[in-house]
Amino acid sequence: MDISRRTFIQSTVAGGAVLSAFGFDVTPVYAQAKTLKISRTSETRSTCPYCSVSCGVIIHTLGDKAKNAVPQVVHVEGDPDHPINRGTLCPKGASLEQDILNPRRLKKPEVRRPGSYKWEDISWDQAIDEIAHRVKKTRDDTFIQQDANGKTVNRCETIAWIGGCTDTNEFNYLVGKAMRSLGVCYLETQARV
Repeated sequence: MDISRRTFIQSTVAGGAVLSAFGFDVTPVYAQAKTLKISRTSETRSTCPYCSVSCGVIIHTLGDKAKNAVPQVVHVEGDPDHPINRGTLCPKGASLEQDILNPRRLKKPEVRRPGSYKWEDISWDQAIDEIAHRVKKTRDDTFIQQDANGKTVNRCETIAWIGGCTDTNEFNYLVGKAMRSLGVCYLETQARV
């Protein structure tokens, strides 16, 4: 007899309803089932990366923390001690586990060259080098020292920066200083979007 996942869940829910109808308290059973899933895991508190609300999440990983062992994410839940979300997560935050475990997740830089139809892997050093060269070339080609009235403005209107909600204050401070030193006018962080 083949039992599908859907049939198993329906049977479990129906069984729980029958037991609670006869006066049995099934709350401890559900609590025990939840702790079994995460009993041997390590908890890591983090921040949801999706929007500027910055909800707290707890990421449960399974692994013995040995030198060559790769920990495996097995569960993600809202952090009940976090002052912003108090344990709740929106649908995007609740799907964070699938984002972490997605086999199509990019883990290294890729570039598609002009005229090419495919993406190629490049190293981090090469990616940073190419970005730096393009930023310098764009700034050199389009930097505006004076406006039409002859007033000194020293700005670059062809580069923009937007920061993410999981960036630290220190990182955002340094990026703000770097972008302003380049003369970038369009500088925002995700928290303001």
